[in-house]
Amino acid sequence: MIINWKGQSCFQILTTPNKNGQISIVIDPFDKDTGLKIPKLQADILLVTHDHEDHNNIKAVSGEYLLIDSPGEYDVKSTFVQGIPAFHDDSQGKERGGNTIYTIETEDMRICHLGDLGQKELSSEQLDKIGNIDILMIPIGGTYTIDANEAVKIMAQIEPRIIIPMHYHLPGLKHKIDGIDNFFKALNIKKVEIMPKLSIKKKDISTEEVKIIQLEP
Repeated sequence: MIINWKGQSCFQILTTPNKNGQISIVIDPFDKDTGLKIPKLQADILLVTHDHEDHNNIKAVSGEYLLIDSPGEYDVKSTFVQGIPAFHDDSQGKERGGNTIYTIETEDMRICHLGDLGQKELSSEQLDKIGNIDILMIPIGGTYTIDANEAVKIMAQIEPRIIIPMHYHLPGLKHKIDGIDNFFKALNIKKVEIMPKLSIKKKDISTEEVKIIQLEP
């Protein structure tokens, strides 16, 4: 499996769940109003966590993809996707509406993408549905989502093996959100190695330690 981060909450996951070849899963493509360069992406499965312009630019994605933009269970191309209802803020959606958390099962690994989660904690029902997670993609920028300190609490609830921070400030981004340094400060760690992409198999995931991985957009 190869995981690429494109900025904001946008990821492309290249996975080979069976012998029929590689498939591309794209999550939350953004538009030009973010100030970031729109990546050229092709998808077999396209996930959208909520209907805001920095997450729903489906026109930027090519391919005959299956669009998933709501909670539910989806079994496609030997990949199981689960959408779990959540809120964009702690006012139960009254301010910014809903958000869908996605879990993805492929290559014997479980990935969780929290979208624009604004809840300061997950409910027991949400945690039951999320289950055991190998790789967690979590927003840390605050303002529109949870901030670094709140992200640490959510991480403690989920207990993933690998954590990939997302939705934080990058050069050119017009949205005023926190940078990644706040996240490192909340964890009391120094900067970690920045990787252009994450290439990983199930056997590479340690059960002894939790890893923080910073990806280049």
